[in-house]
Amino acid sequence: MQGLYIHIPFCVSKCVYCDFASFAGIRRLRNPYLEALKRELALQKKHYRNFNPKTLYIGGGTPSFLTAAQIKILFNSIYSCYKNFKEITFEANPESLTLSKIRLLKKLGVNRLSLGLQSTFDEHLKTIGRAHNYAQFLRTYTQAKKYFNNINVDLIAGLPNQTLTDFEQSVKQLIALKPQHISVYGLQVEVSTPLYKSGYECDDNLTRKMLESAENILQNAGFIHYEISNFSLPKYESKHNINYWQGGAYLGCGSAAASYMRGVRFQNTDDVKEYIKSLVQNKIPIVFKEKLCGKAKVGEEILLKFRLLKGFKPTQKMLKCFRKEFEILLDKKLIIKENKKFKLSEEGKYFANNVFRYFVEPF
Repeated sequence: MQGLYIHIPFCVSKCVYCDFASFAGIRRLRNPYLEALKRELALQKKHYRNFNPKTLYIGGGTPSFLTAAQIKILFNSIYSCYKNFKEITFEANPESLTLSKIRLLKKLGVNRLSLGLQSTFDEHLKTIGRAHNYAQFLRTYTQAKKYFNNINVDLIAGLPNQTLTDFEQSVKQLIALKPQHISVYGLQVEVSTPLYKSGYECDDNLTRKMLESAENILQNAGFIHYEISNFSLPKYESKHNINYWQGGAYLGCGSAAASYMRGVRFQNTDDVKEYIKSLVQNKIPIVFKEKLCGKAKVGEEILLKFRLLKGFKPTQKMLKCFRKEFEILLDKKLIIKENKKFKLSEEGKYFANNVFRYFVEPF
């Protein structure tokens, strides 16, 4: 399968934990940015003539921060180059997803919404700088449910002042709303964020207890834990993200967007003004490009496959390149072998980065 990703870098405000390529206070750039996106899509269409994506993911940032008119412009640009998507995901936040936008997205062919909630506690939402409260989320979610039967909601474990009881309550409240997909992330305190600069240190032991509890509660409610951070009801797994983890081709358009095409990985500048400026000249501002070969390529394939919790049967090439690493990880009980498949152990799920580092250079 092949996928198309569109990056929308605009936000109402910047959350204190966020280190993504998203920005507040630049709404004036939305129209020129959409024009630049239109140009990039057309240029990439000419370059990759055989590219035929079956999934579309519009992420950010906050795509719902676009106006209804701008959302129409965005989809017109996409559909002028690519059509016949099986899955179209649109990310949104409660403060900017209005009923009229929900109806518009449905009309434009979106069949999967991803809503940023993070917590059902207003005090936690305020602490991390979210622009909505739980009541706003409930109103937006209730409206969205009337038009969409495939909705993902995000939660974060390990927030400042969040107790295990708080987090478990958020998970249970969310399950009661009957979404089809729930993403649960352990908080990562990145150096570039205001949260890091405030001196906050995440309690890793408490966060792990939260994640373990979430897995137990969600599985008992019928959700499948199919990827490290993702749970879904049967047949509602994210097709777009599974394509990433299976090593499929994907094209990313927009500032900071990453791509993997014809075995080459590349990424656009995260500078929104530079992105627009380059596309005015019909130049795609790629700032990074690499082609993995040999052992590095095999290692990345293994790393990605480990993210899917069902496991994978190693090829002879994988065993030839990484037999020693597999044996070490089995001995450390970070992975297990079951029915000729390798997969993360219960311990490995919470120390996945320790597993992944065995498969990236330097080996």
